[in-house]
Amino acid sequence: IISATVELATVASLALFIISPLHNNMDEPTSDPPATTVAAPLAATKSLAGVAWTGGSLVGSLNPINHGFRTADGQGGYIINNTHKRFKRARRDAEGNIVDEEDDEIPGNIVVQFCNREGESVGEAMDVPTSAGSDELGMLIRSLLDEDDDDDMDDGNKKAHIPYAFFAKLTKTTQSTNPTTGEKETRSSEEEIDITDYHSLKSFLKEYKKHVSTEQTLELTYQPLALFKVRPVTRCTDTLPGHTEAILHVSYSPDGKHLASGGGDATVRFWDVNTSTPRHTCRGHKDHVLSTAWSPDGVKFASGDKRGNLILWDPIKGEALRTIKAHTKWITGMAWEPMHTCAGGKCERLITSSKDSLAKIWNARTKRCEATLAGHLDSIESVKWGGEGLIYTASRDRTIKVWNANEGEGKGRVGVLVRTLVGHGHRVNTLAVSCDFICRTGPYDHYGKIANITVKDKESKEWRDAAYQASVEKYKAFKGSGEPERLISGSDDFTLLLWHPTEGKRPIKRLTGHQQAVNHLAFSPDARFFASASFDKKVKVWNGRSGDFVTTLTGHVGAVYQVAWSSDGRFLVTASKDSTAKLWEIPSGKRAKETLPGHEDEVYALDWSPNGASLATGSKDRTIKIWKH
Repeated sequence: IISATVELATVASLALFIISPLHNNMDEPTSDPPATTVAAPLAATKSLAGVAWTGGSLVGSLNPINHGFRTADGQGGYIINNTHKRFKRARRDAEGNIVDEEDDEIPGNIVVQFCNREGESVGEAMDVPTSAGSDELGMLIRSLLDEDDDDDMDDGNKKAHIPYAFFAKLTKTTQSTNPTTGEKETRSSEEEIDITDYHSLKSFLKEYKKHVSTEQTLELTYQPLALFKVRPVTRCTDTLPGHTEAILHVSYSPDGKHLASGGGDATVRFWDVNTSTPRHTCRGHKDHVLSTAWSPDGVKFASGDKRGNLILWDPIKGEALRTIKAHTKWITGMAWEPMHTCAGGKCERLITSSKDSLAKIWNARTKRCEATLAGHLDSIESVKWGGEGLIYTASRDRTIKVWNANEGEGKGRVGVLVRTLVGHGHRVNTLAVSCDFICRTGPYDHYGKIANITVKDKESKEWRDAAYQASVEKYKAFKGSGEPERLISGSDDFTLLLWHPTEGKRPIKRLTGHQQAVNHLAFSPDARFFASASFDKKVKVWNGRSGDFVTTLTGHVGAVYQVAWSSDGRFLVTASKDSTAKLWEIPSGKRAKETLPGHEDEVYALDWSPNGASLATGSKDRTIKIWKH
């Protein structure tokens, strides 16, 4: 009681000490100065320095903001120096609003040097406001590249402005302890951070202030994005019945004009995309159709079944061109050779993988096996044909093997083992290559057409030569600076590994976060991002170059089986055990933009047409649904 009384007396005396000068001036009428002389002392008492008082108690728990003194900051505001350990030093403007002091650490301008994917500098280094976002940076790039940015041009001559993505190069330094010597080791690594979706350079610099110095030149690499925009699919336009068992695969042709499906009823069906009606029902398999693939020119379609049989189809006539007993056990995957690596544009070679631990390269024209890739100790779960003349196989033996696919000087013969990638602790389920979309679509653009081609006969030499040239130019434009081909692997050990398989056998980065097995991976068409689907009901999106985590897509209530990207890379669709597919906007959307319901059972397969017109989903309920905007 005595201590409380003393504290109250102290507070009262302090209040009287502060207020008494003002009351003394008002209580002495005999010494009242003229009105002109009173204004100056009253104005002086409005100094922002002194004891903070915003109403209520002067000090104490009822007004904790007043634990301390405030001082003028010289900019019309004030700083509260709070002495209480629970309350931080706060800065407020003249109106009392809190000011983020981190903004003061970021300068208003920063020197930026733009570079293209080849690493060549574009223009001179320039002083850019840190408030500039990707739109302002895009205007700068267009002016440096002398692109037409004039709004006064006629509509007939006006070019659409190309949007750009921007990547900042920074060096990250990490410290670790050597388990053998116990000494601390410092490691430096260069990374490219995608800054396109940051609100401004300031927000990027604030997040990476430990790795970026604002006193040095910031190097920004630009990459053109898709000039077109795919409209999001929102409604089911057609339901295609016909299959009598679960549908395991649906896939559009490279030009997006044909749709094929295969499943447990041992049939392959071709559908008319425009009318959503069946064209051909092909009965040649004797067991489940487990794998399918279109040739890059869209002329042939391959399917493999549970008995190890490979059948090549003519999708226009619906006839079997070749039937090959490829493996002794079921076929687990297949991939065609990309057109830009085919001599003369002849898409004749494809590779199949099987549970018998072998992969085989076949010639579709001669039916001959050109090479058998032996070396795995268990079933091969996935196979990919890369854009650099290499083949990748992933197996249950926890390894990924890289094989030579082309003969040539210094390459050796076809089927030679180049290197083995070791890093996973459990079987490897799935692979994805950064150029998958380019290899799949071959010479076709986003309209499903080939530029500068007038011949319609796909068997003619003129068409082949033009298509081959178009596919080569398309791959060169995608590859840009000659950056290495990137490979992603997903495993039952719940992790992903990022590789540069053309350069070495050590993983670049291990990506963790999933809580159950990873069963499907897919790169976006421009390779800026890749998505991973898992049995933990989550889909995770990662940076396609550095492997940095971007976001987790949460919404499914069952295991996610497959993912598919729109051709412009702005949307992602996921298929799940919960009988729905969901549409996500990347990378901004953490919640589903649309839910695509309607199936009565698990959704096993989906594919978005390369021309962006429609999406197909295949389900255990034996139906295919077509979704459009």
